[in-house]
Amino acid sequence: MKRKILVLLMVVILLLIGCSSEKNAKKTIKENNDPENNRIVSTTVAVTEIMDALEIDLIGIPTSYKKLPKRYKGITEVGNPMSPDMELIMSLQPKEVMSVTTLKYDLESVFEDAGINTRYVNLESIDDMYSEVLKIGEQYKRQEQAEKIVNEFDEKLKETEKKIEGKPAPKVLILMGVPGSYLVATDRSYIGDLVEKSGGINVFSGEKVEYLASNTEYLQQSNPDIILRAAHGMPDEVVEMFDKEFKENDIWKHFDAVKNNRVYDLEETLFGTTGNLAASEALDVMVELLYSE
Repeated sequence: MKRKILVLLMVVILLLIGCSSEKNAKKTIKENNDPENNRIVSTTVAVTEIMDALEIDLIGIPTSYKKLPKRYKGITEVGNPMSPDMELIMSLQPKEVMSVTTLKYDLESVFEDAGINTRYVNLESIDDMYSEVLKIGEQYKRQEQAEKIVNEFDEKLKETEKKIEGKPAPKVLILMGVPGSYLVATDRSYIGDLVEKSGGINVFSGEKVEYLASNTEYLQQSNPDIILRAAHGMPDEVVEMFDKEFKENDIWKHFDAVKNNRVYDLEETLFGTTGNLAASEALDVMVELLYSE
């Protein structure tokens, strides 16, 4: 009789432990999904889109003319990525603010002075971006979502390699324009990385920086097969600037790319200054531009 009672007590204890463990597990999952617990502010569109793909909620998002994920409808906007509203961010009491490494030089001292814990996500190349996706996925218990994102792009790369196999590699000059001026994008830039992964040869490779000052006479010597013009900031205004430059500066008419009508304007939503989750679509467009006749 005593043995039966002892066995019964052990069963009850085990059931209680099981229920408690399940309850704690559910509590942990709930906490990981709770935006009030994570309290993350994203200050750039690219990072915001990554967080959405990872199914992570935010308490602050950037102000942008670009359409942001539905998940963040009604979430507080914290201003422009390059000059976020620090008072507003501080009022949200975030545990972590996310920016990008390309803005670290400009923003680091501002965030440090405000005592805000800031993470600078490296989106300078496609490989860097997907490495960060995996790191964020691991930190916020979204490994499955992160691995899916990375695996899908790996498949896209394999598909691209098959498309361009055996095709001659075109020489490409990339111009990155902002209102009033433009720079040359090297192979270290995000768009430069896309060109490389599409089988193209950036005429300014092997540099230590992402962008170089432009010198049209020097650019002509590179004699690119294709010129890509990327507009950033105010795209319509920048395209007009490029059109005026190519029309009024006679040197451009001596470029083979211009003679052969192989000058293309890149859509900003696909071809930004940093990596973003539109990379797969951008890769398709890039391959089409580089190998179209």
